[in-house]
Amino acid sequence: MAEQIVLEVEPRAGLGTGASRRLRREAGMVPGILYGGADAPAPIALTYRTLARAMQQEAFFSQVMDVALNGEHCQAVLRDLQRHPATDRVLHVDLLRIQADRPIQIAVPVHFVNEDKCLGVRTGGGTITRNMIELEVSCLPGDLPAHIEIDLEHLDVGHSVHLSELSMPDGVTIVALAHGADRDAAVVSVQIPRGGLLDEEEELAAGEEGVGDEAAADESDADTSGADEGEESEDR
Repeated sequence: MAEQIVLEVEPRAGLGTGASRRLRREAGMVPGILYGGADAPAPIALTYRTLARAMQQEAFFSQVMDVALNGEHCQAVLRDLQRHPATDRVLHVDLLRIQADRPIQIAVPVHFVNEDKCLGVRTGGGTITRNMIELEVSCLPGDLPAHIEIDLEHLDVGHSVHLSELSMPDGVTIVALAHGADRDAAVVSVQIPRGGLLDEEEELAAGEEGVGDEAAADESDADTSGADEGEESEDR
């Protein structure tokens, strides 16, 4: 199990758009908010370096972190990360406090294993189509999985793995399935690529039609030739 991320943050005095802009430009820090639980929301800030280092780890986006503020620690998860639309630079961070006895809903990454051994790719000439790279789950913080693993070794061409087919850890449920069977979407599938076997079959069928058309044209030419000979005979 990976070591829990410890995120060092500090209180933020200035509020509002102007104060946040100055904080980013002059202090090289990212504004944020720590909210939820029994405590009041706390405006926070953290350095770009601290944030960049945390963001290099997959766990930052989906796991419980230890947030240190004024010497006190609390458990929290990333709830939102706002970026600049042009530069993709992080503008604001929302952290949600969690409680051990209360379920949380959070997106966890999907890990696809044995892609190089996938049956539909090796024997059927198919390609793997990943429809989802993360799943929103509901569970107690202590049951939160690091990721959801899907084995693709035996997945054949034209087959899919749906949400309802996934093996989930004890105490973990998929949020989408709680809204009805019609939300049971395909997570991953193996499809024939365009220009693959199906197109070859279509080309073969088209070729057979072409042969049939040529034969019909030859018969038509023969009939016309015979008619022309008959006309020539009558003329004589």
